[in-house]
Amino acid sequence: MPDGPVYDPGTRRAPLQPVVPAAGTYGSEAGASGGAGFQYDEATLRELMHEWNDLANEFKLDQQHAIVLARTKGPGIEYASSGNAEKINQSGNALLETLIEREEYCRKMAAKFKAALGRYAQAEDDHTTEIRHTGGSL
Repeated sequence: MPDGPVYDPGTRRAPLQPVVPAAGTYGSEAGASGGAGFQYDEATLRELMHEWNDLANEFKLDQQHAIVLARTKGPGIEYASSGNAEKINQSGNALLETLIEREEYCRKMAAKFKAALGRYAQAEDDHTTEIRHTGGSL
């Protein structure tokens, strides 16, 4: 058993304070209603949506470089040049396919956070309406 504090990758060694505040919570608190899953505030949802879209945009730009590789031609007419170009084309096509898949994945993740933002806004509207019906104000 170690003499000092146990290492926690989410904290600095001294003093033991979180390096970054937790963005959300996983699942629900003991005794609370609701299912499993992450819970974020509106600002965090919006930031995550933008980050996923930004990452997708980077993958989209990288696809232009992969297209150049996929269309590479050999410098000469001898077999070595065409054989080398063929291998580069295969590599470029594989890279392009991977980048397209990654862009699509990022877009889907951004869409999930956008949908969560919509549900968040709807819940806020519902709660506001409920409070006003009971005679309260915000």
